[in-house]
Parts: sequence; C-alpha cells; structure tokens
Amino acid sequence: METLALQSVFGLAPIGFLFLLLVVVVVWQSVEIVDAYEKKALTVFGEYRQLLEPGINVIPPFVSRTYPFDMRTQTLDVPRQEAITRDNSPVTADAVVYIKVMDAKKAFLEVDDYKKAVSNLAQTTLRAVLGDMELDDTLNKRQEINAKIRKELDEPTDEWGIRVESVEVREVNPSKDVQQAMEQQTSAERRRRAMILEAQGERRSAVEQAEGDKQSNIIRAQGEKQSQILEAQGDAISTVLRAKSSEAMGERAIIERGMETLEAIGQGESTTFVLPQELTSLVGRYGKHLSGSDAATDAEPLDALEFDAETRQLLGLDDIDEILGQIDEAAEMNVEELEQEAEAIKSGDTGSIRSADEVIQEMDEEAPADVETERE
Repeated sequence: METLALQSVFGLAPIGFLFLLLVVVVVWQSVEIVDAYEKKALTVFGEYRQLLEPGINVIPPFVSRTYPFDMRTQTLDVPRQEAITRDNSPVTADAVVYIKVMDAKKAFLEVDDYKKAVSNLAQTTLRAVLGDMELDDTLNKRQEINAKIRKELDEPTDEWGIRVESVEVREVNPSKDVQQAMEQQTSAERRRRAMILEAQGERRSAVEQAEGDKQSNIIRAQGEKQSQILEAQGDAISTVLRAKSSEAMGERAIIERGMETLEAIGQGESTTFVLPQELTSLVGRYGKHLSGSDAATDAEPLDALEFDAETRQLLGLDDIDEILGQIDEAAEMNVEELEQEAEAIKSGDTGSIRSADEVIQEMDEEAPADVETERE
C-alpha cells in the first residue's frame, strides 16, 4: 500500500509542475505592457483588433501579436543625393526630415515601413526640387528648398498617418570645377570692388583738393582786394593832405617866385621896368625883407620855415599819428571775416564788399566837410 501511494505521489508531481508552468506561460502571454511614448497595434489570428494604449493590457494568449509605434517626433537622415540644376550644374545635397506618427492604425495598415517610405520619398523630392532651380538659388535659397520639400511630402505622408514637421537641407555642394569657378568669380568681384573704391577715393581726394584750392584762391583774392582798397584809401588820404599843403603853400611859392623874378630884373641893363600889379603889391608887402626900405604895409612878415597854428590845424599835422593809427587799424585783416566773405563770394553774395572807387568817392565826399569843419 505504501509503495502504491508513493508511486501515485511521484506520478502527480510532474503533472502539477507542468500545470503550474502552463499557467505562468498563459499569464505571460495574456499581459502586454505598453510604454508611455508608444502605441501597439494588436492582431488576433492575423486580424487587426485595436491599438493598445500605454499601460498593462490583457490580450488573447498564443494567438495575438503586437506591433509597436513610437509616437514621439523622429529624425530621418536623407542620404546625400546628386542632382543636376536647371542651368546644368551638378550639385550634391543631404537633408534631415522630422516626422511624427499621428495615426498608428494607418501607419500599420497603409504602409509597410513608414520610416523607409518617408526617407525614399524625401530623397526623390530633394533631387526634383534641386533640378527645378538654378545653381545660385540652390546655394542662397535654403529656406525655399525646405518649404518645397515639405510641401511635396505632406500629401502622401498624410495618407500613411505620418506628419512631416520639418525639413532641413544640411548642405548643398556644387562640383569641384564649379567651386573653383565660383572662387575665381568671387576674387574678381572683390578686385573690382577694390578698384572702384580706390577710384572713388582718388576722385574724392581730387575734389577736396580742388575745393581747398578754390577757397584758398578766393581768400587770397579777397586779401588782395582788401589790400588794394586800403592802398587806395592811403593814396586818397595822401592826396587830400597834399592838396591841403599846396593850398597853404601856394602864396609862399608865389612870393618866392616873385622875388626871384625881381632879382633877375635887377641884374638887367634896362632902366625901365613894367611890373604886374600883383608883383608890386607883393613888393610893397615884403619890402623890408628885400631892401630894408620903409615901404608901408599892413601885412605881417611871412615865416618861411614854420607853419602857423591855423595852417597846422588846416593840414592836420597835429593829427598825423591819429590818421596813421586809423590806417594801421584799417590794414588789420581778420582772417575769420575774410573766410566768411570768401564763403559769401562763393555763394554769389557780394553785396557787403565795396569797390575801391566807391571807397575813394566816399572819402572825397567826406574830405570837404572835414576841411570846412577845421576852418570853422
């Protein structure tokens, strides 16, 4: 009996172990854990059932399969592509495409491998876009290329449940021959700009120098004109002084000339002389000086060496220093005033500058008034 019992116990032990193992396997196959950033498509006997949400999901064991889909934004590298631009220039370019699964059911049912499909579509679109543009545009209009590629990818990827969030062309390189030609063109353009800038600088320098010479000539001409005006003023003053002196010395010169004439007459052999009335009056006036006679005359003897006070006042001999000071003061030229006058001449305004003739005429008009004042 004991032997039969032991055999029964040892015979049931493997069965119980197998049952326990079967339970563990069934539970393992019935539970599906989905991560927070993904969804899984569930098929039972090959038939699509549903999308499993993040967390613990119970599924039929042994007959179910799941397919995970990452719901985050994913990056796809587009391999380097060769293309011929519209102006027949070979270029190479690569890009990066950012995609996101919006509908995992479509991504599971409508396309085999959505990543590979998007990558291949981006390659062909990149070549097509570069082929429709000229070389300069492919190098300069990077944003335009990105927008065109994204637009071309949007329609087919929407049917796959995929959204293209962004496309970025990383690099566009022309062929080596084109690069060398572009470098030569850039160097030539820089040399041209340098020559233009140099020529503009030389022209500006010449203009500035000519303007400086022009202003210098204007100032020099103004100085010469001012000097001529001052010289004319001096000549006018000298003329006035000589006229005043001649007026005062006229009588003395006539008397001395008359005396010389009488002396010449006295040395002649004739005994009969005809004298002008003016000369006889002069003889009567200055008889004492000629012969020491008692000829009566009311005239005072004339001093031939010194001017009297009236004559000195008439000639302005006491005011010579003041007149010379006025001439020196008038001769002082203010450089700033000359520059202002030169600018006025440059702009065509000559109303403030008087000619030498006007100055002389003004002095001639003022001279008689001065003489009349002194006489009074």
